[in-house]
Amino acid sequence: MTLEEARALDEVDPLGGLRDRFVIPEGVIYLDGNSLGALPKRSIGRTSQVVLEEWGNSLIRSWNEHGWIDAPQRIGAKIAPLIGAKPNEVIVTDSVTVNLFKLIVAAARLSPDRPVILSEAGNFHTDLHVAGGAAELLGMRLEALERDAVAGALGPDTNLLLLTHVHYKAGFRFDMAEVTAQASQAGALTLWDLSHSVGAVPLHLNRDGAELAVGCGYKYLNGGPGAPAFLYVAEHLQERLVSPLRGWMGHAAPFAFTDDYVPAPGISRFLAGTPPILSLSALEAGVESFDGADMEAVWAKSVSLFDLFAKLVEERCAGFGLECISPSDPERRGSHISYRHRHAFEICQALIAAGVIGDFRSPDVVRFGLTPLYLGFEDVWRAVDRLHSVLHTESWRDPRFAVRSKVT
Repeated sequence: MTLEEARALDEVDPLGGLRDRFVIPEGVIYLDGNSLGALPKRSIGRTSQVVLEEWGNSLIRSWNEHGWIDAPQRIGAKIAPLIGAKPNEVIVTDSVTVNLFKLIVAAARLSPDRPVILSEAGNFHTDLHVAGGAAELLGMRLEALERDAVAGALGPDTNLLLLTHVHYKAGFRFDMAEVTAQASQAGALTLWDLSHSVGAVPLHLNRDGAELAVGCGYKYLNGGPGAPAFLYVAEHLQERLVSPLRGWMGHAAPFAFTDDYVPAPGISRFLAGTPPILSLSALEAGVESFDGADMEAVWAKSVSLFDLFAKLVEERCAGFGLECISPSDPERRGSHISYRHRHAFEICQALIAAGVIGDFRSPDVVRFGLTPLYLGFEDVWRAVDRLHSVLHTESWRDPRFAVRSKVT
């Protein structure tokens, strides 16, 4: 494909106008929105309004006058359509790590005679770390198996199946309906990490029988660095689960200031501390960036971006040692494409210096996020063109690109 042909695809892209909703630095091709989403222009005005008008003028009255107190439920209801859930099944609170702990412990306590939390080896490490810590506290054990062995390990000892829907490194995607049904047949609940799914691939949690899930606010939802996360609990399970982190905002009557703990009804019982309003306002603006965008159309563009990227790399970068490790089948992948190379770190740094921001995942993977709201086909063409230049000229051998920082 030529540059002109890529530009022609952008001209007829039904989502092309959404790019104007974001701040994209001049001269930068941003392929790391699967790690930190771009800045929505709406976030700038929204956070300024919260700081200057609401906090500055209304002060503490803003909890009521400007709906601060309802923000976790309100934003959760806006995320719900993106994951195929009911508005009362999603709430924004804490981080993915904290929400994992809350749901793992709450769910595991429903079946104390089942001692195993089952997960995938190579899952995102915070999921395994939290699950291992929770298992120790509960007198259980964590078993992390290779992906192909997980389903076969489900049995009478399995309490909870913990899986990431789209793998953070290679992008492999589980069949949510099939896996959830397999776990249910074995008598186990399933907890899904949607961090690399929400805002990237179509999700149908209710249709697929999903029971529990957590998700990230700062990747494809564009909520800003460290944005609050969300959790999902199917309506029929909510009254059976009690969070182990029993903060005052999860109390049935938080302003009654009673010593005894009574969990709030429904999804609100999974709140803990006071909502972080500044970061919540940025997340709300990020979620609103999807207004008017059908997720099937977003996914269709993601598929096209992936296919173009893969084709151009195959045509222009063959013979340089790149190995694509992401599935070619769209139904088995998320919205990023990853390559293995023995010098992946240096290549990634050389690309960043050339204005193409992807990211590196240890030990040898360079990863490119495909974010259809603000990424175009010309961007992909130019990114691969610069990748070819980095490989062909071996500019990655520059000693500067071997220096590792704290965030790599």
